[in-house]
Amino acid sequence: MLAAARPAFPFAKSLLLVGLVLLLAACGRSPTQDYRGIPGDNDPHDGVRRAWGLPIQGIDVARYQGRIDFNAARGGGVHFVFIKSTEGKDYIDPNFYDNWRGAQAAGIARGAYHFMTWCSLASQQAAWFKKMVPNDPDALPPVLDLEWNNHSSCKNKFNRTDVLEKVRVMLAEMERHTGKVPIIYTDMNFYRDILAGEHFDSSFWLRSTAAEPHTRYGDRPWMFWQWTQTGTMSGIRTEVDRNAFYGTEGDWVTFLLTGCDPRTVDRLGPQGRCQSHK
Repeated sequence: MLAAARPAFPFAKSLLLVGLVLLLAACGRSPTQDYRGIPGDNDPHDGVRRAWGLPIQGIDVARYQGRIDFNAARGGGVHFVFIKSTEGKDYIDPNFYDNWRGAQAAGIARGAYHFMTWCSLASQQAAWFKKMVPNDPDALPPVLDLEWNNHSSCKNKFNRTDVLEKVRVMLAEMERHTGKVPIIYTDMNFYRDILAGEHFDSSFWLRSTAAEPHTRYGDRPWMFWQWTQTGTMSGIRTEVDRNAFYGTEGDWVTFLLTGCDPRTVDRLGPQGRCQSHK
């Protein structure tokens, strides 16, 4: 009797496995996948798993994040924050000054970013940035945010040469204002259309939320990696972009002391463009 009953167990187990597969399929998952949120991300992608383990983590914020408790964010592991300041020739983020002061009060390294638009002159945008963003010697280098804005009322088409000229004018004016070599933020589309193959003294902050940056940007070195736009963080009620610094804690200290990517200090330092060499 007991021997005759054994075949029923494998059969029942098979039914259970079939049922589990059908249930997972109905939910849009395979038995080997798990798309539940992880600490710090509501919708993680396995392609950016390496970013989760990088030691220096940060965020970027704008008015969409509302009122931020930066002390809580620091306690949640935020080492740095890039804060939207200006856009075009006449827009300032309404939360910029609150975020600027709040991050500083919490002891978080912070920098300002300007969102470049394409229907106003670079000189006008530079003048606006310099008017609205304090020249704080303790701040991180400024960031120039370079993307195509498909929602803009500006529908003009610009050739690559004209766009690059605007970019270089803006970078030079931002460095003149802050005394620090600006960082370039960009995404895959703008990089492919305009920046690929171009030389810049600026370090890059690259958006890549489904794979490591080298798979999207080739051999372009990066200093910051924006690895998700569905991040979570203590002190912030909304989702927030999460970012990681490329290097070690020692590299981070060098960056804070010099204002330069540690890999460029030997080259830019003798030119007087890194803080420790001035």
